Amino acid sequence: MNVFEENKELFDLGSSTATEEFDPFAFEEETNESTTEEIIAEQTTNDNPAPKQEEAKSAAPEQAKSSKAEQSFEEKLPVFTYGGATEQISDTSKTFDELRIEKSADFPELEEGKRVSWTVEYGKITKNIPDPKGTSIGKVKSDIETSKEFLDSLKKAKDKNPVCKIKPRVTAQSKGTAYKGVFTTLEEAETANKPISILPARDGKVYEIRNTEIGKFITPVEGCDMLSEVKPGFISGLPLIPSSLMMKIFAFFRHFVSDNSETEALLNIYWDKEAKEFVVDAPQQVATKNSVDTQLNDKFTDERYIHYMDIHSHNTMSAFFSAVDDKDEKATRLYTVIGKLNEHNPEIKTRISNGGKFLNIDPAQVFEIADFSFPKEWKDNVRLKENRKVPKPLARFLILKRRAGAA
Repeated sequence: MNVFEENKELFDLGSSTATEEFDPFAFEEETNESTTEEIIAEQTTNDNPAPKQEEAKSAAPEQAKSSKAEQSFEEKLPVFTYGGATEQISDTSKTFDELRIEKSADFPELEEGKRVSWTVEYGKITKNIPDPKGTSIGKVKSDIETSKEFLDSLKKAKDKNPVCKIKPRVTAQSKGTAYKGVFTTLEEAETANKPISILPARDGKVYEIRNTEIGKFITPVEGCDMLSEVKPGFISGLPLIPSSLMMKIFAFFRHFVSDNSETEALLNIYWDKEAKEFVVDAPQQVATKNSVDTQLNDKFTDERYIHYMDIHSHNTMSAFFSAVDDKDEKATRLYTVIGKLNEHNPEIKTRISNGGKFLNIDPAQVFEIADFSFPKEWKDNVRLKENRKVPKPLARFLILKRRAGAA
């Protein structure tokens, strides 16, 4: 057994994302305003002498204003988007519920406020609105714009000036009998006031609430036939990762495992939406025996690519997800670790992260497993000749025994 395997609890193996000081990129607001004098200088040439200066003076403020408007996401109006309609919201002091009332004339399904929930999508940030009546659209937009999460996301985003999208959603209608119903919130259940209510709670459990004359009874419920059967797992929307690509990944990781050196390494697997194929990228990284810090490749922030999987090695150690992995692998995608790369058959483990909630899956769900089997008749045609070798001490004993019997 490898000495590191015997003491693997001493090592905190795993991959970690780059720290802030490792990230060489920093978002800087660009300015491209031209002064009136600069515009005049550009337009005043031998062919266009001074008479056009007045025209340039009048055009300069508009050009500067246009440039500023293109670069200032703070000044860009949020957009209402629903049912195929898109419209700028000029009065951002409105609450989300006031906007709902305004739009319910065109979309009657928005009339009942308790059935409508709101989200704000701004770049890569999505924010739910728990209090539509008491929350103004402008306040939420401003809070997102000044948040560290939003500014950090702009550093790697291709679009430095995203649109703030305001989206209503009509929640599922309650269903059931006259005395029993399924609801999405406690408020809906209390409004319906049915004798029996079924609803999910924040703790992840489903509860049954019974209203009687002596009080309200609330207990967890299992096997409710009014709810859909849902099983944990992963259903891929993309093809299997080809075995030929997997062999290259094994070869890359094995390169860093030798008699004199054992280090980790990390690869990112992307889906190219245009080429309809998987692409593997080795990002800039600093690797040690038990860790690897990486910097994502800006090329793959383009919407053409889907970040499908992170895959890292554990050199000669077993394949397992460490505490560092649990901390870093929050993004919703797939993660794989490969260990025992010094052996003929490496060890591989794969899991999904659903917003930081992990579930191990069979690697065969996402990797094309190469078929190294052979026809049974090949084996049937091979006859093994038994080679009975007697150990030397036992052989000498048998010879002496036979000689003694002969005498």
